[in-house]
Amino acid sequence: MANKTTWFNEFTLLGLTDNAKSQIILFVFFMLVYIITCLGNSLMVITITLSTTLHTPMYFFLRNLSVVDICYTTSTVPKLLSDFLMDTKQISFFGCVAQCYFFFLLGGIEHFLLTIMAYDRYVAICHPLRYNTIVTSKVCWGLVLGCWFGGFSSVLLPVILISKLPFCQSHDINHFFCDVSPIIQLACSDIEQLEMFIFFTAIIVILGSFSVIVMSYLWILVTILEIKTSTGKKKAFSTCSSHLTAIFIYFGTIIFMYIRPKSKSNLNMDKQASVFYSVVTPTLNPLIYTLRNNEFKISLKGLFRRFISS
Repeated sequence: MANKTTWFNEFTLLGLTDNAKSQIILFVFFMLVYIITCLGNSLMVITITLSTTLHTPMYFFLRNLSVVDICYTTSTVPKLLSDFLMDTKQISFFGCVAQCYFFFLLGGIEHFLLTIMAYDRYVAICHPLRYNTIVTSKVCWGLVLGCWFGGFSSVLLPVILISKLPFCQSHDINHFFCDVSPIIQLACSDIEQLEMFIFFTAIIVILGSFSVIVMSYLWILVTILEIKTSTGKKKAFSTCSSHLTAIFIYFGTIIFMYIRPKSKSNLNMDKQASVFYSVVTPTLNPLIYTLRNNEFKISLKGLFRRFISS
């Protein structure tokens, strides 16, 4: 094995396509999507920060989600855009490991943020009179810091184990970023135990978060059904609809990608699916949370008026 093993200093990302015309079209598309993502999420962060009426726990969590979304898409898209303009789509070994780590770190944080946002909606609807005493500023900061710690701790060991793998056959990664599955398939050592470890880690993080969200919304549904007036039910549903939409879009593709038997895995199909949760979802989040949110739209209009008058 020592004679056959080659320690590569860099990998080659095969990307989404090798067709020159398609690459130009995709470059323009991903550039526009990236700009919209950064502008949309930055606008949310600025509006929530400057509008005192939005200084509530729900918007505190939403502001953190916007910051994570900007970083999340930045971990992959700039490299993807540069690869569209290059003849060789190379990335250093340590750059690949770093991209893999930060992508899954930020993805894990997003899982946990969506989970505590579900808990926030549960307390707001099921215990409205105790909401201000339960979800305090101290609790909010503790939950957000817990999200960052959970993301850090759940990803660190798998990425360290991946960085220790020897690669002896190919250094071509069949993906547009350094995802776990296409990397470990290039290893020349036995990866069965590592695959099982990563699979169970994904189950704990993804399905654990999703289970808490489902339980929260089951209690919310029971509480809403007990509301006497149709106006009250409609108002309660409207406070949850945006969050539920984001959850179904994000968790649907994530569960499809990482919680399924390896025999069902197809790298070409995985590349296309990963575009949705790594690039498209961070773009949709600002639209999902603002289009039907009158409180945010009023604050945004007030912010524009203040900017124009100054």
